[in-house]
Amino acid sequence: MSAHTFQAHRPALTTAPAPAAAQAPQTAAGPRTASAGASAAAGGVPAGRDAYAHLSLTRTVPKEFVHRASVAEVLLTDWQRTGEDRFTVSAQWPRGHSFFTPIAGHHDPLIAAETIRQSGLLLAHTEYGVPLDHSFVMHDLTIAVDPAHLRVGAAPAALTIDVTCSDITRRRGRAASLRYTSTLRRDGHVLARADASCTCTPPAVYQRLRGNRTHTTPLTLTAPTAPQTVGRTSPTDVVLTPTAHPHTWQLRTDTRHPVLFDHPVDHIPGMVLLEAARQATTAHLGHPTLPLTLTTTFTNYAELDTPCHLQTHTTPTPGHPTGHHTTHITCHQNNHPVFHSTITTTTP
Repeated sequence: MSAHTFQAHRPALTTAPAPAAAQAPQTAAGPRTASAGASAAAGGVPAGRDAYAHLSLTRTVPKEFVHRASVAEVLLTDWQRTGEDRFTVSAQWPRGHSFFTPIAGHHDPLIAAETIRQSGLLLAHTEYGVPLDHSFVMHDLTIAVDPAHLRVGAAPAALTIDVTCSDITRRRGRAASLRYTSTLRRDGHVLARADASCTCTPPAVYQRLRGNRTHTTPLTLTAPTAPQTVGRTSPTDVVLTPTAHPHTWQLRTDTRHPVLFDHPVDHIPGMVLLEAARQATTAHLGHPTLPLTLTTTFTNYAELDTPCHLQTHTTPTPGHPTGHHTTHITCHQNNHPVFHSTITTTTP
């Protein structure tokens, strides 16, 4: 099945490019941020790299490559090709993020999901020739973290991410779809493993897919559920509104949120949906949670102008110690499924 046909049947999560005015020119190979420049005065080490030729943590990659308008939201710092369709990416997590706040002394596992999202975009643009004006449709994401290596330390967390791309389809010499499997390491220890797939959509194709849905007025902002019931401290970070039905919430969409809505979009971003799944899990269980595994399949766009509703139920967690819970989250809009997540959690 062609990528365009696939998209037509599964319009899922799209990562929209940054506003056109903010986009930087793209070279054929994609600019390198850390390895470019003259050698350092001592020892001939390339600018931005240390004496051991590690990937740089000196500065972030261009924000356009990860579809962010704010430089502060760029987590990646460098990348290099290590083999055919194999790459290493470097990233840094702050000790305290404005939205991905620590959980009982652990880095928020969802910052790992955002890191994976950014890695796929970066490599598609720089290594597979995808133009900056293309939109990305992510169809699925699976991530598992090791909490032993999520502890917030005395300095920002420096990560290396080994990425292998597969199932690559190309059109006109550039990637039209791909799957990428990632291993995140911190201080040599495996912090997380992830798998995701996406398609890369030219502007004209995306316009045909979305039709008149690209210019809609968001719903009036609904009231947040109590922040402490969803693992949050501020009502502005709550993405759920309570309903009269048990274990059912309406998605709360605040397009003014500076992280979840980093730039204007024509639908609800995938990271909002993942956060909604996590908050619904916490509310369902009735106590703070630390996500250990998250598997999500996106099936339709989540529109801004129509209510979305999430429902949760739990199932036994075979093979896990006592205290682990598996929660299933489904989201529907206009009687159509938007996404389904399965989250395994523990009490932090």
